[in-house]
Amino acid sequence: MADGSDTTLTLESPAQEKNLVSGIKGFAGEHGGAKAVIEYLGRRGARVVLVGNDGGWGDLVAPSTDVARAACEEAGVPVENGWERELVELMRPSNDLWRSMGRRQLAR
Repeated sequence: MADGSDTTLTLESPAQEKNLVSGIKGFAGEHGGAKAVIEYLGRRGARVVLVGNDGGWGDLVAPSTDVARAACEEAGVPVENGWERELVELMRPSNDLWRSMGRRQLAR
């Protein structure tokens, strides 16, 4: 891979980071607080998976892991090192998600 080849794929603007921070704050507010796990997506950036204190979860995409960490810090949401048992047990997948996962398994 040539030096700087990924610079055209990642645009880190203040507006993007502000939207990311407001999305994280909004999620945490709706779910009584939240914790985050940041997953590297390669050139596409990073996925911020948010797990609310009520078991709800969602995700956002950031241009990089550094931007994701900074946004979580600014929003006041702690970032976990990985998928620890306590965090996974807190998640409550919806019935629709369970059904969709079952259909995928049956279709194979």
